[in-house]
Formats: sequence, structure tokens, C-alpha cells
Amino acid sequence: MSYILQTDHLCKTIDGKELVSDVDIHIKKGEIYGFLGPNGAGKTTVMKMITNLWKPTGGVITLFGKTLEADSYEVLKRMGSIIEFPTFYGHMSGKENLEFHCGYMGYYKKGCVEQVLEMLDLTGAADKRVKSYSLGMRQRLGIARAILCRPELVIFDEPANGLDPAGMKQIRDLFRMLCTEYGMTFMISSHLLSEIESMADMIGMIHRGKLVKEITMEEIAEMDTAYIGLVVEDTKRAAYVLAEKLHLSNFRIIGSSKIRIYERGITTQKVSKELMLNDVGIISIGEHTETLEDYFLKMTAEVEKG
Repeated sequence: MSYILQTDHLCKTIDGKELVSDVDIHIKKGEIYGFLGPNGAGKTTVMKMITNLWKPTGGVITLFGKTLEADSYEVLKRMGSIIEFPTFYGHMSGKENLEFHCGYMGYYKKGCVEQVLEMLDLTGAADKRVKSYSLGMRQRLGIARAILCRPELVIFDEPANGLDPAGMKQIRDLFRMLCTEYGMTFMISSHLLSEIESMADMIGMIHRGKLVKEITMEEIAEMDTAYIGLVVEDTKRAAYVLAEKLHLSNFRIIGSSKIRIYERGITTQKVSKELMLNDVGIISIGEHTETLEDYFLKMTAEVEKG
């Protein structure tokens, strides 16, 4: 299978510290790839190497079927990006900044600036100097600039920065529209798993500089992830009752008061009845389905265990 973006054993070391190690990413054309990990996991480092801002210590990056080299400037014209925070000429208006971007990209499609300003709800602020923009407006302008020239691949590092919930939803819908109608491909990093869950096709999970897992959202949805969630006063006694009285083995203790039961065929009524018969105080009990966040935490916990 061919990929629009692929990395093989990608590594980066700075001052003897290994920031990322053996990262293998595979992104297909026309999909939204969610790049997940906590702050400091290596997301921005990987994205800086993909956009040629940093050079890899080891490994290979393949973009549009060609190996990315130090002097691969032309290939970058087929990309749009925001890495960390977007920067602009503050004395110029938002519209002027976008027109300037079109100039050095060699993109002169009539009406494109006005169209993208409208997409990002910036038409009313188009002629205002960027230095007067709020953080959220600057972020919207950065997104507008990244998609302005209709790039084939867009790299976004935490695009929801500075946006309110309504703004986040608008941006999600915009990315999905651009992906569906224009065939654009997105790689979006975030530590907000709920945001990625609602728009991504493929998930790449990075933890402590290593890619833990690549999996499609469809595969996650097809997993049998239903469980009974328990909050009890005494997890040790509750675990004893589940194992010895109900003969359950597929359950997990989380923290000091929570238990998740993944066993098929067991009901909340049967569990609560047995716990009460054995004097285990129940704070809450209910049926749930694992979220992307649950899956991510489970995968990273397995990495921690080694």
C-alpha cells in the first residue's frame, strides 16, 4: 500500500537526549490521522521533522513517494502546517498576511483569500491588523493560511489552541469537509482525545517518544469494549467477591476505588447483589463502553509495564 506520508525508524536526539525513537507512521491520502499523546510525548518533534524544520538523527521520511531531504523545498509547497503557534506580520491585516502567503507560494486563484476568510469566520476582521487579534483569531488565521493554497497534506500541531467549544466543532466540521470534498489529507496532533475521536479515521499513539499503536477508529469501534463500572468503598474485598463468589477473572482495579468488569454474561444486578451480600459498600455501578481515551490509557499502561 502506498502512503502520502510515511516514516521509517524516525529518531531525534538533542544533546544526548532521545526525544523520539523508531517512529513508524503511515498516512493514506484523503484521511484524517490523529496523532495522540500527552504533552512532551514527542508529537511536535515528529511534526518538525516532517515539515523539515528539524533534521532527523536517524530514519527516513517519505512524502508523496519521495524521500525528504535537507533541500526538499519544492515538496513543502504541497503542504500546509501550523507547528506550535502561528506567527504573522502584526502590522499587516489578516487579509494582507494571507495575500502575502499566496505570493511566496505562487498561488493566485481568484477569490481564494476571501473564501478562506469566510470559512474561518474572519471576514469581519479581514482588514484589522493582526496585532489586535485575540489568541483564538490568530489560531483561525493560522488555519486559514495552512489550507489557503489547497495543499495535499496539512500538518496541524494542536489546532484547537485558543478556540472555544463552538469554535472547535466548527474546525472539526471544516477539516472533515476539506477531507471529503477536496481530498486533502490531515495529520493532527492533540492531547485532547475527545476532539480526535470525533473526526479522525486513523489514530497514531505516541508515548515517551515511541509510537505505541496505529489503529483505525473503525477497528476501535468494533472491539468488544463494553464493561461494568464499579466504584466501591473497599476494592480489595470487592475483588475477592468478584473472583471467589462470582468466579470472574476478566476485571481490572483502577486506582483506589474503581473496578471495571469486562466479563460477558454478567449483569449489574447480579454483581450488586453479591457485593451487598458480602458487605461491600457500593458508591456507584453502571454499564459503559470504552472511549478512545480509555483505549489510549490502557495501551500506554501496557508500555509502562514493559
